[in-house]
Amino acid sequence: MTFPARASPSRAGRLRLRRSLDVALRGADLLEQKLHILQVRHALLLDAEQTCAGRWHEQVAAAETWLLRALVLGGEQALAAAAEGTGAAEITVDETSTMGVRHPSGASCSIPDRDPTAAAPRNTALAQAEAAYREAVQVAAEYAAARAAARLVGAELLRVRHRVRALRRHWIPRLEEALARVGLALEQSDHEDAIRRRWAAQRAGARGSTRE
Repeated sequence: MTFPARASPSRAGRLRLRRSLDVALRGADLLEQKLHILQVRHALLLDAEQTCAGRWHEQVAAAETWLLRALVLGGEQALAAAAEGTGAAEITVDETSTMGVRHPSGASCSIPDRDPTAAAPRNTALAQAEAAYREAVQVAAEYAAARAAARLVGAELLRVRHRVRALRRHWIPRLEEALARVGLALEQSDHEDAIRRRWAAQRAGARGSTRE
């Protein structure tokens, strides 16, 4: 938003300033409404992110516990053999929009079943570790989506807050000051015009009396 050129002390200039001020006030009101909605949504997204983060840390810890047990029981060779039967996970991210900001609304994870021709895990701990890591991948996808959503909405929240602050603290006061300055100049001009008209009327009356 650019501040208009210094308004001339005219009624047209005053009208332009009033319109600019009205637009700025309406814009600030709308932005504050948007700001409130974003603040509420951002708080919910931060809570969701924190919840997902807790679940992810817990699931990773459980998976690592099973993995250590499996390594103790079967060694790294058993782990390498079990890994040969697994496939790559596919992550699908759903999106939504909050006040024009597109962000993830959730994520789902698809992990293919173990290849039937591959060797099964050599011990129960390896099977448990595989199941735990499958769950950890799903939770990680949900955590990543929640974190991204909170960051995107949070960034828009900061931008809107800065715009509201700029309007309320700088733009609107400058318009109000310029409007007041033009108003005073017009009052002064009207007062001077009234004095000149009185003087002109008095001089015209004086000339008329002299002629008589």
